[in-house]
Amino acid sequence: MTEKVLRELSSPGRLGHRLPDLDVPEMGLDRLIPQKYLRPSPPPLPEVSEVDVIRHFTNVSQLNYHIDKGFYPLGSCTMKYNPKVNEDTCRLPGFAGLHPYQPEETVQGALQLMWELQEYLCEISGLDEMSLQPAAGAHSELVGMLMIRAYHEKNGNPRIKVLIPDSAHGTNPASSAVTGYASVEIKSNEKGLVDVDALKASMDETVAALMLTNPNTLGLFETEIKQIVDIVHAKGGLVYLDGANLNALLGIFRPGDVGVDVVHFNLHKTFSTPHGGGGPGGGGVGVLQNLVPFLPVPVVVKREETYVLDYDKPDSIGNVHAFYGNFGVMVRAWTYIRMLGSAGLRRVAENAVINANYVMRSLEKYYDLPHKQNCMHEFVLSGDRQVKHGVRTRDIAKRLLDYGVHAPTIYFPLIVHEALMIEPTETESRESLDKFVDAMISIAREAEEDPSLVQNAPYTAPVKRLDEAKAARGLDVRWK
Repeated sequence: MTEKVLRELSSPGRLGHRLPDLDVPEMGLDRLIPQKYLRPSPPPLPEVSEVDVIRHFTNVSQLNYHIDKGFYPLGSCTMKYNPKVNEDTCRLPGFAGLHPYQPEETVQGALQLMWELQEYLCEISGLDEMSLQPAAGAHSELVGMLMIRAYHEKNGNPRIKVLIPDSAHGTNPASSAVTGYASVEIKSNEKGLVDVDALKASMDETVAALMLTNPNTLGLFETEIKQIVDIVHAKGGLVYLDGANLNALLGIFRPGDVGVDVVHFNLHKTFSTPHGGGGPGGGGVGVLQNLVPFLPVPVVVKREETYVLDYDKPDSIGNVHAFYGNFGVMVRAWTYIRMLGSAGLRRVAENAVINANYVMRSLEKYYDLPHKQNCMHEFVLSGDRQVKHGVRTRDIAKRLLDYGVHAPTIYFPLIVHEALMIEPTETESRESLDKFVDAMISIAREAEEDPSLVQNAPYTAPVKRLDEAKAARGLDVRWK
């Protein structure tokens, strides 16, 4: 049954509220607002009772798929369950009620939290200093590349190229281009890792940086990371590491220890802020000492027992976010780190890796597995076997909805044909993983025995398949 909209539920004269009788002199709107701005008649709003409104929005909310409803194996986006205590913490009046223009002496608790979070992230990554300003991952990439450009300009030559492996996140080339660099693709080898020989051949004194995703978008760890960093540094380049997949590394590997110059953090993904549907997000960029002068201002510093905002950085790339960053995301990340501690953060990575390998090995008999080695926190299957029966990856994704599971990322990364990128995350139980595995196996069998069943899915969703191309490109469409 299709859910009715509020206007369809409307009945003349029905009310969801009743205001008390007026006990003060009436003042017409025309005394507050000029007559020319007033409507000639009230807006035609739906006339519904309170129970109609409550039931309507409750029912609509349950039609949406969300992380509190079920498993969400959305590879590359780390859609994991987030502890509700984080929400309680960031809503404390002393945090939620702050104003960014308050004097520093009145917000010492907030500044202390930011400073401590910076220290924690530096310890986790092996870097020297941090900025928490960026709004999310792609913004952090831009900030990292702006600092790299400023570093080279300070040394007299901004350089002209950035090397980007074909297994990197798709936003890396855009961040390179926006900062004025030409992107040069580095192909992967047969193991799905950076081809070190190809890197050597492309690395020269015109290259400003290598933008590396590690683990990469295939869910594989770059085992030659130290050699890769040394190759880039030998020609005067810098290494930027996309830290969006950091939940595979916590407490196990620190990029700064092998000489990575700059790392961005997705505070929302790794350190637990709900971010489905476009936000909120939080970036964070950590650097080694060579890039510290170029960090965005202000930075939070501790002077004796006082926390202050330091603007005295003449080589800074400037302010990159309104005020100081998305503070609520910082509070959640601080809470998450403090509750787990160093041992708990390592368990996060271990569980993420174990869960991903468990699902991968459970499905490798039923789908094509392009790279056979153990994965990190996520892995990529190919639906080429199902294509032989006329079933595309998109069909598999839609059919999963009928099994009560959200689909993983599809058709990405581009280097795998008919890709299914699956990330179980560390918060899922063995039972949740088995339910997903069983659904994927059932769909693989359906694709062989009754392809049309998969091709026409979903059957249980409130709407069928949408015209996704029109939804993305039809910007001339307006609500009526």
